[in-house]
Amino acid sequence: MIIALWIVTAVLALAFVMAGTMKVVTPYERVGENERMAWVETVNPAQLKGIGALEVIGALGLVLPAATGIAPWLTPVAAFALAGMMAVAVGLHLRRREPFVPSLVLGVVAVAIGTGWLVFA
Repeated sequence: MIIALWIVTAVLALAFVMAGTMKVVTPYERVGENERMAWVETVNPAQLKGIGALEVIGALGLVLPAATGIAPWLTPVAAFALAGMMAVAVGLHLRRREPFVPSLVLGVVAVAIGTGWLVFA
């Protein structure tokens, strides 16, 4: 079971690293050009960079504490923090009448990972 938990954790961390890095390194105007990222117009450039940075930090928090054995209690904390971010994202997308399912799925997976690390680790 722990192998499956590691696999799902790594996949979620990779998704957040990729999404967060894109938000941090891509200019604000270019991010907003993507029709799937229309929500960007509701935040300013600094907020977008902050969201991206939090996603990258959360992804690192999913993997590094459990992998190194240094403060492994941070892994479920990071998972639940990412789930909280996705809950806010779902609210934003609902308010804008945009598809919210991807954010909802990521949030549910994050909760499952956080629970898994609490139970199995």
